[in-house]
Amino acid sequence: MGKKLAYWLFLRIPFWTIVTSLFLVTLLKWVPVRYTPLMLKRAFQFRSEENYPTEQKWVSLEDFSPELIQAVIACEDNLFFEHNGFDWKEVKKMLQEHDEKGRDIRGCSTITQQTAKNVFTLGTRTWVRKAAETYWTVLIEWIWGKRRILEVYLNVAETGRGIYGMEAASENYFGIPARRLDRNRAVALAICLPSPLESSPDRPTAYSRRRERQILSLIPKLRFPDWVTK
Repeated sequence: MGKKLAYWLFLRIPFWTIVTSLFLVTLLKWVPVRYTPLMLKRAFQFRSEENYPTEQKWVSLEDFSPELIQAVIACEDNLFFEHNGFDWKEVKKMLQEHDEKGRDIRGCSTITQQTAKNVFTLGTRTWVRKAAETYWTVLIEWIWGKRRILEVYLNVAETGRGIYGMEAASENYFGIPARRLDRNRAVALAICLPSPLESSPDRPTAYSRRRERQILSLIPKLRFPDWVTK
């Protein structure tokens, strides 16, 4: 390997990759995320469908119902306010279940990791994507902080076929803005986040109703910052 090639591979490219990523994350701390790689991926995936929609409405964190924020945290990441982007307790639990009981390896992604995946990757199931997701997770925890991570996640998370963000989902399924969601409707939306293309709050199944009851009983047991409950 020539010196010039090694210089580019090990110095220039990594340097500019880090500089560019820092600039992008810093910019998106203040600029609304209107389009994500996941939206592009879905548009390509469903390109054969006529008039395939891409619905997203960006609103500030203050325009989301506190009930919705609590429901999403209870459903997706109980320790969101305690970890630094990675829930090592859940990872350890998952590995123990795999080793001791032979259970399948399951996802343990935090809200921060899901946000990093949605905003900065195509969401492919590869180790390269996971490594990139880890890098972006560290950056947004450091630069954005919890409030901004929540704001972005609630605005870009896939919530249905061509629907992104809780504002668009609330209007689409319930005909009201997200700030007016009560606890039951908020939970109905939140439990669809793990599989938004297969589940829908307006078509509840026996499993989703059971999951709703679990989340409704869990929310009062969790502790939230004052700005979440007001």
